[in-house]
Amino acid sequence: MADATDDAKHIEKLYEFGERLNESKDKSQNVEDYQGIIDAAKSSIKAKQLAAQLIPRFFKFFPDLWDPAVECLVDLLEEEDLGVRVQAIRGLPLFCKDTPEYIPKIVYLLVQLLAAEDFVERDAVHKALMSLLRQDVKASLSALFGRIANVDEPSADDLIREKILNYIKDKVFPLKTELLKPQEEMERHITDLIKKSLEDVTGAEFRMFMDFLKSLTIFGDKAPPERMKELVGLVEAQADLDAQFTVSDTDHIDRLISCLFMASPFFVRGAPSSKFFNYLNKEVLPVFDKLPEERKLDLLKALAEISPYTMPQDSRQTLPSIVQLLKKYMPRRKTGEEMNFSYVECLLYAFHHLAHKAPNATNSLCGYKIVTGQPSDRLGEDFSEHYKDFTERLTTVEELTRATMKKLTQGMAEHNKAMSAAKTDEEKNTIKIQKQNTTSGLRTCNNILAMTKPLHSKTPSFIGDKSINLSWKEAVKTSAPTTKTGTGGKRPTSAVNGSSNAASKKGRGAGGVQNQLVNRAFEGLSQGGRGGGRGRGRGWGGRGRGRNYR
Repeated sequence: MADATDDAKHIEKLYEFGERLNESKDKSQNVEDYQGIIDAAKSSIKAKQLAAQLIPRFFKFFPDLWDPAVECLVDLLEEEDLGVRVQAIRGLPLFCKDTPEYIPKIVYLLVQLLAAEDFVERDAVHKALMSLLRQDVKASLSALFGRIANVDEPSADDLIREKILNYIKDKVFPLKTELLKPQEEMERHITDLIKKSLEDVTGAEFRMFMDFLKSLTIFGDKAPPERMKELVGLVEAQADLDAQFTVSDTDHIDRLISCLFMASPFFVRGAPSSKFFNYLNKEVLPVFDKLPEERKLDLLKALAEISPYTMPQDSRQTLPSIVQLLKKYMPRRKTGEEMNFSYVECLLYAFHHLAHKAPNATNSLCGYKIVTGQPSDRLGEDFSEHYKDFTERLTTVEELTRATMKKLTQGMAEHNKAMSAAKTDEEKNTIKIQKQNTTSGLRTCNNILAMTKPLHSKTPSFIGDKSINLSWKEAVKTSAPTTKTGTGGKRPTSAVNGSSNAASKKGRGAGGVQNQLVNRAFEGLSQGGRGGGRGRGRGWGGRGRGRNYR
């Protein structure tokens, strides 16, 4: 009974303090009343809940008590009673309404609570942070991103960091149009904050931030090439293109491949690709044979995708390495050795696009006779042996490819029969995968034949457009003459590799998984390919160059 009486007295006293403060014209004179509210927050549960409402309400009038008032609510955050904690959380943003200098401190307190297990408490934290963002988006974002970078105790703070990033991704990014005002100023501000955060990120975090940056108006469809160059610079930094390439550093290889794919859409929109090509040409392609087998295909896929966006000088410098690899993977004669069809498709595609930019460079490499009027034509020299060697390899590749296509086509007929006879869902799914493998294999073979055919002429016409649809990329179906691709370019509807698309619906996001299916379609066939990769989407595992990426 005594406890209930004491509780009632505390509540009554709090109401008296609140009423006097409400009625006072000069509230700063009511210091004892405000101090009384702070003191009452140390009594009963109901008194703590009421005090958690009153302390923020009159906070701005008592600067000398600001720190004790905030500390009082911090103490309430640690109460066992959920109602007290939630009321304290709701009160924290109110401290900043008229005293914005408290935003960093309050944000710090709230993000510590993002890992709360109770849904009601966690929801209150989310709403409190959003309240701060609506009060002062610039200061609140700065505090949030500042907390991401401030990792004092990695073992304890990594969970908080993850929660902050999830909050930004799930709660802040979707409201960017509403929150980021004035638009250009705030988009630039959050871009600068993200840039600082990129100094220490995982692969998944980097992709998340880059996806967000691409969604901003300042980097939109109407953005100048300089803005694309800015984004490419961020990707180049993550790829660590100033570091010496080491084939044993599998994490750097993963980063490089992921970054190559990530940069490709920016190359489409006018950003320079020279730094990537210089690095590939000087550091990577010379040691290609020494790379881990499971990453070779991923690298060649990335090289193929960015090859249409080379500068002529980069093309001229890179072509010798591409031709050298083509000669390695295109046998001159049928020797019974396996040919990796996926490798050949990637290399031929890159060769065509690079040669389209620097055609006369192929005179000394392949024995072609292309006249540009430049000394680099080297038409007075005899490269006939190169031409004979290269065209013989093309012929052998075509024979192997046609033989493989015949077997894949026969296999497709057998799959169709098996599908009709299949009784269980498991059997049907297995056959469906086999059909997808076969379809992918046929697309790769069709591409190879389409790219070898024009190369037999002594003055070939190199393919420099989008008429070849790489086998792992989703074909575009449309009745119109041309259609925009996902990166803004155009692609004719009559793609040479056919309209079948069953195996490619995983698209680029599935990465090497789809190419594993391609290679499996070749396995067991005479001269079949064996390669494969785990995919471009694997990314890297740690955080920053200062940490172990694995």
